[in-house]
Amino acid sequence: MEQSDQKPLNREPPTKTLVNHFLTPQDTSYDRNHGPIPHINPETHSIRVDGLVTNPLSLSINQLRSDFAQHEVTCALECAGNRRHTMRTLVKEVQGIDWGDAAIMNCKWKGPRLRDVLLRAGLCVDIADQQSGLHVAFASYQVKCQDNDWFEASVPLEMCLPVERDAILALEVNDTPLTRNHGSPVRVVLPGIVGVRWVKWLDRIIIQDHESPNVYQQRDYKALPPDAVDSKSAEKYWQSTPPMYEIPINSAIAVPADGETVTLSSTGTVEVKGYAIPHGVDGPVVRVRISGDGGDSWVDAQLEGSDESMKWCWVLWTANVKLSPGVQREILSCATDVGSNSQEREHSRWNLRGVGYSGYGRARDLTVVE
Repeated sequence: MEQSDQKPLNREPPTKTLVNHFLTPQDTSYDRNHGPIPHINPETHSIRVDGLVTNPLSLSINQLRSDFAQHEVTCALECAGNRRHTMRTLVKEVQGIDWGDAAIMNCKWKGPRLRDVLLRAGLCVDIADQQSGLHVAFASYQVKCQDNDWFEASVPLEMCLPVERDAILALEVNDTPLTRNHGSPVRVVLPGIVGVRWVKWLDRIIIQDHESPNVYQQRDYKALPPDAVDSKSAEKYWQSTPPMYEIPINSAIAVPADGETVTLSSTGTVEVKGYAIPHGVDGPVVRVRISGDGGDSWVDAQLEGSDESMKWCWVLWTANVKLSPGVQREILSCATDVGSNSQEREHSRWNLRGVGYSGYGRARDLTVVE
């Protein structure tokens, strides 16, 4: 379903629906928007590449498809506020959309490498200089947003240039054209980076010596220190707090869902399913442990999609976990990636905007019957 009215479309599917597919269908995935969804004619649309370059470009969609080698990357896209509901309910109230565990999707994306486009524009810096201090800003001027006249985000240049970062300008997802909801005709794909930087409906790429000044770069998507307890006390921290870039390691339990009644098998176990994603560039996830007794004991889950070629992906996992009959039972999950990052024991450090939550995955308030 697509939307064209003025109210931003923000929604997520049931988590148990999400884990039915390793590659998330576009009609199943979450939607995050800061303004209305634009109508763009791909036949006439172009993107401008300028700023600190020697050869500014204006590229049509056809040129992006035909003038550059096409690259595929399978990776997870996650909202920085995914699992905010858990931080809000188990730690402390936060500001922002009350996302559950399903503001995430895992897809195969295809388009030209961002590196190739930037090099075609002629960077005003030696490409071997990874400490250049330059930033790449991505802008969409298609619609007015809630808090700015346009949407823009930026990342350091070193997150875009290396071949191994797999950054692309996506024209397709899961072997089909992008839908309007998900950025048609072209969006940025930055594996390992939070979704707010994956700008949809891309109009312009700017190489510059500073971060984007846009409000969504400077006054949102930052893990403010705990002293920032409300909007007023947050004021002095916005400028000094760095933007959120890398996604944190995470896992979530999709089955059973919170509040469900589950029946023990003949072996006294319950089947548990979920997903897990690695921290930034440190994928893939190599282990997921599940506990039915508050973390006193753990069992290893079986993983789908954890080989080295799936560095940027989530893994879907399944486990059989022992539980005691009764009410208010809880199941925990804990992921570890190849870079030895693991989820925090209880909860992430609280922050006002509720971003980057990576505490244990949880299924709460279960009723367990024999």
